[in-house]
Amino acid sequence: MAADPQLLAAAVEAAITWRSHRLGRAAHARALRLLSPDLPPFICAHLVNLYSKLDLPAAAASALASDPSPTVVSFTAFISGAAQHARPLPALSAFAAMLRLGIRPNDFTFPSAFKAAASAPPRSNVGPQIHALALRFGYLPVDPFVSCAALDMYFKTGRLGLARRLFEEMPNRNVVAWNAVMTNAVLDGRPFETVQAYFGLREAGGMPNVVSVCAFFNACAGAMLLLLGDQFHGFVVKCGFDMDVSVSNAMVDFYGKCRCVEKARMVFDAMRVRNSVSWCSMVVAYAHNGAEDDAFSVYLGARSAGEEPTDFMVSSVLTTCAGLLGLDLGRALHAVAVRSCIDANIFVASALVDMYGKCGGVEDAEHVFLDMPRRNLVTWNAMIGGYAHIGDATNALAVFSDMITSGETAPNYITLVNVITACSRGGLTKEGYELFETMRERFGIEPRTEHYACVVDLLGRAGMEERAYEIIQRMPMRPSISLWGALLGACKMHGKTELGRTAAERLFELDPQDSGNHVLLSNMLASAGRWVEATYVRKEMKDVGIKKDPGCSWITWKNVVHVFHAKDTKHEMNNEIRALLAKLKKQMQASGYMPDTQYSLYDLEEEEKESEVFQHSEKLALAFGLIHIPPGVPIRITKNLRICVDCHRAFNFISGIVGREIIVRDNNRFHRFKQYECSCKDYW
Repeated sequence: MAADPQLLAAAVEAAITWRSHRLGRAAHARALRLLSPDLPPFICAHLVNLYSKLDLPAAAASALASDPSPTVVSFTAFISGAAQHARPLPALSAFAAMLRLGIRPNDFTFPSAFKAAASAPPRSNVGPQIHALALRFGYLPVDPFVSCAALDMYFKTGRLGLARRLFEEMPNRNVVAWNAVMTNAVLDGRPFETVQAYFGLREAGGMPNVVSVCAFFNACAGAMLLLLGDQFHGFVVKCGFDMDVSVSNAMVDFYGKCRCVEKARMVFDAMRVRNSVSWCSMVVAYAHNGAEDDAFSVYLGARSAGEEPTDFMVSSVLTTCAGLLGLDLGRALHAVAVRSCIDANIFVASALVDMYGKCGGVEDAEHVFLDMPRRNLVTWNAMIGGYAHIGDATNALAVFSDMITSGETAPNYITLVNVITACSRGGLTKEGYELFETMRERFGIEPRTEHYACVVDLLGRAGMEERAYEIIQRMPMRPSISLWGALLGACKMHGKTELGRTAAERLFELDPQDSGNHVLLSNMLASAGRWVEATYVRKEMKDVGIKKDPGCSWITWKNVVHVFHAKDTKHEMNNEIRALLAKLKKQMQASGYMPDTQYSLYDLEEEEKESEVFQHSEKLALAFGLIHIPPGVPIRITKNLRICVDCHRAFNFISGIVGREIIVRDNNRFHRFKQYECSCKDYW
C-alpha cells in the first residue's frame, strides 16, 4: 500500500462496505503513520464517513475535529451518519458549525440536516430555520431531493399545514414526494389520505414504486378496505411488483388485518424469497385471526428454514402462547429469547409479561417485570392485567400507583380497564368506583363502553345491581352487549330475577343467536325454582334453532390434550376417574363439604342433583390430573364456560385434602386453588 493516498482511501471504503471496524481502524493507523503530519483533506473526509457510517460517534467527531481544513464533504458525512443513527443534536451542531466556518451546504447536506430536524426535540424550530436557509441558497422548492427531505421533516414533526403548502409549491413532484405524503399519512393513522395521494400520483402520470405499493397496502389494512386492496393486488401482479419481497410482506399483512388469513397464506406460499419480516407477518396474521396453533406452526417453520429468532418474531409468537394458554410453550420461547440475547428487549420482555399474566403464571410475570431496566405502556398494562386475571386487586392497584409515580408513561384507557377489572374481581368496590368517577379529571380519559362495562360488573358483583342499571340508563352511548351481559351475570349471581330478565331481553335484541344469554336466563330462573319459565326459555332456544355450546374442560399431559364433557364416560381412564371422584367425595364430606345444587338445571330430587353436579367436566378433568400429574406440579385445567359454584367449592376442599395447587382458567378469569382457598377469595 506504501504511501499512496488513493489506496488508503480505497481501504477505508472497503471497511465501510464490509462494516469492519477493525479494517477501518487499521487503515486509519496506516494513514497516520505514512501521511503524517497532515492528512490530505479527502482522506479526512473518508475517515469521517467511515466512523459516521459504522456508528462510532466519538471517533467520527475526533476525525472531523482533526481535519485542519474541513470541507462540505466532511461535514455532510458527519451530519448524515449522526442523522441516520438517531442522533439529531450532534448532527445539527455540526450543521451550525459548518455555517459558522462559512462552508456552504450542498444538495446532500440539506437532506441530512432535514432528517436530523425531523427527530429533534418537540417544539424545536430548527426545521423551518433550515428550510429558510435552503430557500436562500436556491434549493427549495426546485431541487426535488431537498424538497422531499423537507416535506418528510414537516410531516414527521406534525406540521401538516406547512407540509401541504410545500408540496403544493413543488414544481416537480416525483414519486419520492408522493411517497413522503403516503407513508407519513399511514404512520399518522390517516389511511384515506394515503389512498387519495396514491390516486393523485397516478392522475399526475406518475408510476408507483415499491414504497408506494407498500404504503397503499398499509393504508388499506389500516382502514379495512378489503375490496380496494384486493383489486390493487391484481394491479400489483400485472406490473410485477409481487416479485418484491417487501410488497409480498405488505400483502400478507394486509390480508391478515382484513381477516382474510387464507389469502394471506396464499401470498406467503407463493413467495420465492422470504425474509424475517415475511415469517413474522404470517405469524401475526394467524395470531390476529385467532389461529394460534397455525401461528406457532409458522414459527416452527421459520426456525426449520434457518431463520434466527428476532425480537419481533419472538414477541409475536409469545402472543399466540397467551391465546393458547400455553405456559410451557411460552417458557420454551423465553429460553429461546435468553439464548438469543433478546430477552432484555423491551418488546420481548413486555410480551413475556403479557404471556405469563394471561397464562396464570403471575409470579413469572413479576420476575420479568422487575428485571426490566425500563418499561413502556404495554409493560405496565400487561402486569396490571396479569393481576386482574387472577383477581389480585391489591397488587394491581400497587403497580398502578408505581406506574403513576415513576413518570415513565401515562395510563391510557386500557390501563384503567385493567385496574377497574381487578377491583371488580378482587372485591374492592369502593376503589374501583372512585377510579371510574375520577378518571376524566385525574387522567383526562373519557369513559368508554369498556369502562362502563367494568363498573357495571364491579357494582353487580357487590350486589348493587339497581345502581349498575341506573348507570347503564344514564350513560352517553348506547349500551353494548358486554354491559347487559355483566348485568345479567350479576343478577344471576344474586338472584335478581326480574332485573335479570330485563337485561336478557336487551341481549336478545342485540345478539339473538348467542346461546350463552339464553342459558344464563334459564339457569337464573331454575335457581329461583321457576321451572316452567326456565323450561320455556330452553324450548324457545330450540324452536328458533339456537344451540347451546356444550360445556367442556381440558387438561394437557405429555403433549396430549384430554377433553372432558359433563357425564363423560368415554375416556379410557373412566373407571379410575370415577373411583377417585367417589373417594374424594367421601373425604370432602368428612371435611364439611355439602354439594351446592342451586344451579342444577333440572327439576330433580336433591339426591339426583348432587349426582348431577359431581359429574361436571372440570371435576372429571381434575381427577385425571390427580391420577397422572406428579405431586409438586400444579394441575392446570381450562374450561370453555364459567366454573360452577359447586365445582369451585369442591376444588377448594380438594386442594387442601390432596395438598395440590389447582389452576382453572374458565371463560372469565383464573382461579388458583391452594390449601382450601381460591385466589378469588370466593368472589367471582
